[in-house]
Amino acid sequence: MSDVIAKVISRKGTCEAHKVGDEFVMGEQTPPNVCSWAFHSLFPFAQVLQFGGSFPWEKDKNKAIVACPDPTNQVMFELRCASPSRRRSRGQTTKNKPK
Repeated sequence: MSDVIAKVISRKGTCEAHKVGDEFVMGEQTPPNVCSWAFHSLFPFAQVLQFGGSFPWEKDKNKAIVACPDPTNQVMFELRCASPSRRRSRGQTTKNKPK
C-alpha cells in the first residue's frame, strides 16, 4: 500500500480552506485544516491509488486529477502515489514479483 499525496493545482473563486500548492497525505481520516467536502470527494480516488489501481482516463497511472464539488469555488487536486515504484503492476502478487 502506498501513501497518496494530495496537492492543490488550481483554485477558482474564494475557497477559504485551500490555496494552490497546499499538500497533505490522504489517510482514513480528514487531515487537519482540510475541507471535509474536498476530502469526501478525494477519498475514493485516493483509495484506488493506494491499493495499486489506476484510472483509464489518466495518462499517468500513479496520478488522478479530482475536483472539489463546490461549483462556484472550484479547487482542483492532483493525487499521486508517494512511492510509485513500490506499487504492484496489475496481476502481480508478492509471490510473482518480476525478476
